[in-house]
Amino acid sequence: MSAKRVLIVVVVASALLLAVGLGPQFTGTARALPPVQEPGPTGATIPYPGQLTDEAGQAVADGAYDFAFALYDAETGGEPLWTETQEGVTVQGGAFTTLLLALAECGATAAASRMPATTPEMVSAHAGKVYYVATTGSDSNLGTIAQPWRTIQRAASTMEAGDTVYIRAGTYRERVVPQHSGSAGQTITYAAYPGETAIIDGTGVVVPEYCGLFDLTGRDYMRVSGLRVMHSNYYGIVAENSSHVTIEHNYTYDTYSSGISSWGSNNIIVDGNEVVGACTGPWQEHISISNTDTFEVRYNHIHDVMPGTEGKEGLSVKDASSHGKVYGNHVYNLNHVGIYVDAEAEHLFDIAVYQNLVHDILAMGFALACEAGGTLENIRLYNNIAYNNLVGLWLSACCTATHPFIDITVINNTFAYNGRDGWGGGIGIENTQVQNVVIRNNICSQNIYSQMAAPPSILLELTVDHNLTDGDRDPEFEFYGVGDLVDVSPSFVNPLMGNYRLLAGSPAIDHGSAVGAPGTDFDGQARPYDGDGDGTAGYDVGAYEVGAPLEPAVYLPLVVRASSSASMWMPPVRLAAPEVGQHEPAD
Repeated sequence: MSAKRVLIVVVVASALLLAVGLGPQFTGTARALPPVQEPGPTGATIPYPGQLTDEAGQAVADGAYDFAFALYDAETGGEPLWTETQEGVTVQGGAFTTLLLALAECGATAAASRMPATTPEMVSAHAGKVYYVATTGSDSNLGTIAQPWRTIQRAASTMEAGDTVYIRAGTYRERVVPQHSGSAGQTITYAAYPGETAIIDGTGVVVPEYCGLFDLTGRDYMRVSGLRVMHSNYYGIVAENSSHVTIEHNYTYDTYSSGISSWGSNNIIVDGNEVVGACTGPWQEHISISNTDTFEVRYNHIHDVMPGTEGKEGLSVKDASSHGKVYGNHVYNLNHVGIYVDAEAEHLFDIAVYQNLVHDILAMGFALACEAGGTLENIRLYNNIAYNNLVGLWLSACCTATHPFIDITVINNTFAYNGRDGWGGGIGIENTQVQNVVIRNNICSQNIYSQMAAPPSILLELTVDHNLTDGDRDPEFEFYGVGDLVDVSPSFVNPLMGNYRLLAGSPAIDHGSAVGAPGTDFDGQARPYDGDGDGTAGYDVGAYEVGAPLEPAVYLPLVVRASSSASMWMPPVRLAAPEVGQHEPAD
């Protein structure tokens, strides 16, 4: 039996995972949903959720269905690398979840191992109860899909470790405060029902100061996924004194303070959210990470302020936060710093900021600071792009007499076309209390007033080499390093359209240093690559590596076949994209 396997994402695929319905004979469609847990290193499993509908798009009858899964080595044709059959999978209201046990045993373990973990510590699939909430329900119901509850808080007061609630389409004007925590391997999940839009609207709802419309304070092993949280008179979604929390694929809008924030927590993931119009009041940032240890803030879309408001910073990692990664975020159209790392009065350390895109910020694109006298240590910025901001990267001396920076690495970034009204720059160092700052393999091009500027008194603390600068020079503070290309155009593909890749023949190709360089570029493609064709692979300067082939990706399209002559496909879910091939710079 054969069928064409369709990919709608234009990326080279190394493996395709598909599922075939083997149970009751009907013609229908199965749609893959974002997994609760993506596979990690060899030996991991995939909790695989989906929605099963008939030709009319209606949920199939509740019951047990058999599925067969296969992993292929090509988009069409090809050979199966792995197969697995799941019998008697329970489908209720069209929704199902099954655990793929043997993926890591197939011949594609290299592809599987590149997929990122959803949390710093992997959380196993749960075996708890599944509940439903709908605007047509009643809190006196059983919470089943046929008898849903009316409020999310009814679920929040009931669910225990391992339980899940699916929230049906509609608007819920309530504040949600979970009453119980999950546990290791038994996460409590709040999720929008597959394919539906569930809105938590705070209009007229009292949210106490320093609290959230969706408030996870004091709760552990929690997951909030796919919700729209709007019009809160304080935070949108908040985790405080929490651990092992994943906040993913949500949309927040019009919040008095942060759209999403973490305070005094650990093992936090903020993934794939869109945060719009936050900070209508004077406090915090669109996404705030404070006093948080072991976290990832990734692939979020942060932009715009509410009309008539000033707004605040886009994404801030601050206070005594540590062991964090900030990557893949897109920040734009704000009045204050796009991505801000600020120790305030604390010791903030071990933060990697990479593969972020920040543009059209009235202030600095990226900034580092110790506003209240703390210490910033071991901060690494690489493969970032900043354009059309006031300054690309600013090392601040705000706002007290003491503000030490120790071990700051700025490598393989592109800072271009920043500055306005006669002032600005690519990299600006205001802070004179710095130790061991490395500035290497960066492009600073056509920034107004300066490309790289620092007080002469700190130059001995800087290691500067293999950068490319092009444009205005600060008459007093401009600096250069060993192997820098000065007043040389990088030959971008189309900077007016925000495309800062390098054209063939660019002087930045293969000109970078290998020392401390990241193993991938902004797109996640491997470095180094022989971009100039001289037979020797070299590191390019800037955020992109020219000519690097696309890394393979893994997709999860899902098919239900009613017979050997009929099959229907839905678009795939991408588990591993080009950017997944991320590597920390070598020491």
